[in-house]
Order: sequence, then structure tokens, then C-alpha cells
Amino acid sequence: MTRLDAACDVDRFDGEGAMPHDELVARIAGKQALVSTVTEAIDRAVIDAATDLRVIANVGVGYNNIDVAAARARGIIVTNTPDVLTDATADFTMALILAVTRRLGEGERMVRRGAWKGWALDQLLGMQLGGRQLGIVGPGRIGRAVGTRAEAFGMTVVHTTRSGGMPLDRLLSTSDVVSLHVPLTPETKHLIGQPELARMKRTAFLINTTRGPVVDEAALAWALKNHLIAGAALDVYEREPEINAELMTMENVVLAPHLGSATMETRTAMADLAARNAIAVVTGQPPLTPVP
Repeated sequence: MTRLDAACDVDRFDGEGAMPHDELVARIAGKQALVSTVTEAIDRAVIDAATDLRVIANVGVGYNNIDVAAARARGIIVTNTPDVLTDATADFTMALILAVTRRLGEGERMVRRGAWKGWALDQLLGMQLGGRQLGIVGPGRIGRAVGTRAEAFGMTVVHTTRSGGMPLDRLLSTSDVVSLHVPLTPETKHLIGQPELARMKRTAFLINTTRGPVVDEAALAWALKNHLIAGAALDVYEREPEINAELMTMENVVLAPHLGSATMETRTAMADLAARNAIAVVTGQPPLTPVP
């Protein structure tokens, strides 16, 4: 905010959570720049009301909350914040992998409800990562960083993309852990549904730190209920902050409140990069990180 205040006349929204959509539509007229977060829907209604808008600077690497085509049709530049959140999200992905494969959530809940009676030889046995296969779906910056971390745990890492790597079907059927790192597009919505989950090992785990709608949550609940996979760890959801009711009841599911990039250093860097993108455009400079 200090950076923005020094360069612009800033109209702030100080309410809790995302700005109500109708309020955003009403306030966007006359503004040259919009600094948004991934919780705001910057749709055609907002863009049509934005008479003077030159840049939408999203605080986040994802930008599926923005109608990019409508913005481009109006000559509005859209920017995001890649790179600065890679390490934080990759670290958190490994945390989720460890939590679900070593049953950390189950153990923590056992202790808190007073049900732990002491050490036992066969208590909450999990899966060791060394020697196991990690399948990365979408090896972009974050996916590659997760792979590097997994190799340090002794895992074999394979990947799939639209243009290469291991075919998705084979990756799903051979991996012990499947981690999703694709952007949300029409092609990747429900990329993981009933057919894909049925191909996975019965002992395998699914991890999602990318975008919620990449996974069909109803299909995931079905697969877990029918023991088609061993567990799942999610940081993102189809209809955030709503979560599938069945998943909420399952012990073998780790549920996190969208914390992938949530370190002080990373969120600060994301906000600062968004501010610098906005200032660059309104002062006639090229944006630092326009969306591809």
C-alpha cells in the first residue's frame, strides 16, 4: 500500500473478504488500475464498467478469476505474480504429502480428543516415501520444484504434460503419489474424475495445490468411500470456501485452507509485484509479469 500510495490516488476496499461484486462494478469506473486477488471475480460486467481501466494486477499466479479475453478485447493488460510463490507452494505440497502419507492429521486429532493411549507397534502405520513414485501432472515452475524436493526424500519422479512426459493414464496407474500442478482451463476442469481415480493404485494418494475445479470433488469422495485410493490432501476446492460434505468426514483426507503461498515473505512479494505491475502500466512502462 505504501508503494501504491506514493504513485497513485488509491481507492481502498477495507471490508472483510472479497469486495462484493456489485460494489466493485459501481466503484471501478474512472480507475486506471485494479489490484485484485484471486477471490474477486473480474468478469465482463466489471470490465464493461471499467471505462478507463488500463491494467488488472492480480495478486496470485493464477488468473482464472479474470475474464482475460474480455480484458484484452478492451486493450486492458492483465498481470499475475509468477515465480515469487514457487518455493512456498512446493514446500507446502511436500508438507501435504507427508501429512497424508504419514497420517499426521489422524494422529493429531487422536491426541486432541484424548484417545491416544501410548505407543503401539501397529498404530497409524503410514507409507514411507523412499523408493515410491511421485507423478507430477503439469511440471511447471512449482511442479518441478516439488519434484526436486521429492527426490531428496528418495522418491522417483515422473511427469506428464499435454506435449510430453509419461502418458497421464500410465502416470496415474503407476504412481504412489499424484500431485497436480496445472492451471485451470476448460481443458483441465475435472481433469481428475471417476475414470482417472479408478486408474490409480488402491494404495495411492492424490494431492491438489493448484485449483480446486481440476478435481471432481464428488468423484474423489466416491473413490475414497469405495477404497479406490488410499487418501487425498487438498489445499484448494471446487467452490471455495465450501468443501464437499463427505470429504469433511473422512479421516484419510487432509484439508487445508488454501495455504500454498502463505508465508510472510511470499505473500509480501506477491503483493509488491502486483503493485509494481499496476504502477508500471499507469506510468507508461511495460508490465513486469503480463499473463502469457
